[in-house]
Amino acid sequence: MSYDLKSETDVKDYLENLGIEYRFGCYSEKKPEVCHLLGDYLESIKKDFDKAAKVYRSNCDDYGYARSCLKYGNYSFLGKGRASDNGDPVKAYSYYEKGCGLNDPDACLHSGLLLVSKSVPKELKRDVPKAFEFLKKSCEMNNGNACFYLSGMHISGILKDEYNVPKVKEALEQKEKSSPGKAASLPATAYVVERDMQKAFEFAYKACELRNMYACANLSQMYAKGDGIAKDEKKAEKYKKLAMEMQDEIKKQQQLTFQQGLNPT
Repeated sequence: MSYDLKSETDVKDYLENLGIEYRFGCYSEKKPEVCHLLGDYLESIKKDFDKAAKVYRSNCDDYGYARSCLKYGNYSFLGKGRASDNGDPVKAYSYYEKGCGLNDPDACLHSGLLLVSKSVPKELKRDVPKAFEFLKKSCEMNNGNACFYLSGMHISGILKDEYNVPKVKEALEQKEKSSPGKAASLPATAYVVERDMQKAFEFAYKACELRNMYACANLSQMYAKGDGIAKDEKKAEKYKKLAMEMQDEIKKQQQLTFQQGLNPT
C-alpha cells in the first residue's frame, strides 16, 4: 500500500500501521532490534514514556540489547517514564554498566562519567580508576566524547580523594622548603590519574579526528604551546580553524532545527 505523506489522514494511517508492525515484530517474532524500534516509536510518536520505558527495560533485561540498556539508563537517570519524577542514578548506572558490557560505547561513556563525578550518590561511590577504564573502552570504540574526557583527565591529573586542598597546599610547601628554587609538584602516588601531556595529546588527537570540537580547540593550544607535542604554529592554526568550522556547523544546525520548529504563518 502506498501513502501520500502530504495527506494528514495517510500520515496517521502510516504511523498506526508502523506501530502495529513494530508490535508484531517485537512481541510475536521476538526481534530485539524491532523491540527497540517500538520503544523509539512509543517515545517519539506516541509520547508515551511509561510504555517506552517498559519496552526498553524488557529489551535490555530479556534480550540483552545494548542500546535499550542505554535508553533505560537515561530514563532512570532523568526520572522519565517513572511514577516519580525523581531520577535514580544508581539504577541508571546499573543499566549503563550492563550496556557497556554489551559493547555500547555511549553506555560506557555514561558509566564512566557517573563514577568520576564528585556528586555521585553515596550508594554508588566514586571510583576514578574504574571510570577511567569505562571511558577508555568507549574511546577505543570511537566515542569522541570519551576520548575528550580522557584527554582532560590527563591534562589536569586527578588527585586521590584524600588529597584535599589544604593537604595539597601543605605538601607543595614542604617540597618548596626542601628544594628551594625548584618547581614544586606532588608525587605520582598522590594521583589516581597522573598529569601526562603526551597522553592528553594522544586522546585529544583521536577525539578531534572523531569530530569533537573542544578536543580540536585543545589540540590547537597544545601545538601552540608545545604541550605533549613539538610546538608547531601551522598545525595550531589548522586545528583552531577546524574547531571554528565545527562551531559554525553546530550553529547552522541549531538555527535550522529552530526554523523547522516554527509554525508557518
